[in-house]
Amino acid sequence: MAELFSEEWMQSFKEQWNAEPELSDALAKIDFNSVIGYGFPGEDTPRGVITIEDGKATAAGAYSGEKMNWDLRASPDQWTKWMSKPPGMMGLGAAFTTGKIKFVVGDYKGMLKDPRMAGPFIKSFSVMGRA
Repeated sequence: MAELFSEEWMQSFKEQWNAEPELSDALAKIDFNSVIGYGFPGEDTPRGVITIEDGKATAAGAYSGEKMNWDLRASPDQWTKWMSKPPGMMGLGAAFTTGKIKFVVGDYKGMLKDPRMAGPFIKSFSVMGRA
């Protein structure tokens, strides 16, 4: 398996994202467009980034200065745990409250209040596990 959030890993994540209707098709229905960064707490920038246009991943790779709509951070162990056993809404809420996941950029509360975004967000963790 490629190193988490490396160029190779992000390319695989992009392919898996587009292959998952509960993620890409669901977000296409709401015209979701975002640049999403992923990384670890305490680092200045995310390690990987994925660009989503109308729900579909159109670019992915190592972070290189892109302006992000979302920047998600968690420890490597936490990411690995969620990829093998994705959190539900309650687990994700607890992780946010306890600081296990940090949103450096992005409106976590707004996203959770919109089930059209929250469901696909939860699904993205299982998709990560396939990358």
